[in-house]
Amino acid sequence: MNYFAKITHITGDARIADPERGAATAEYAIATVAAAGFAGLLAAILQSAAVKDMVTGLITQALAFVL
Repeated sequence: MNYFAKITHITGDARIADPERGAATAEYAIATVAAAGFAGLLAAILQSAAVKDMVTGLITQALAFVL
């Protein structure tokens, strides 16, 4: 008999059987918030003039190399 079955059998209450219940959902929520924060930071960095000039120069050089 596994842990869940033992607790349910003894107490008759399945709600307290799994102490890890909901842990994965909380981890996904934390990862989602972190990803959203990183995306916001990346968007702010990419909007700066220095980064725009660097990316434009890189694309121009790549196109000049191909053509």
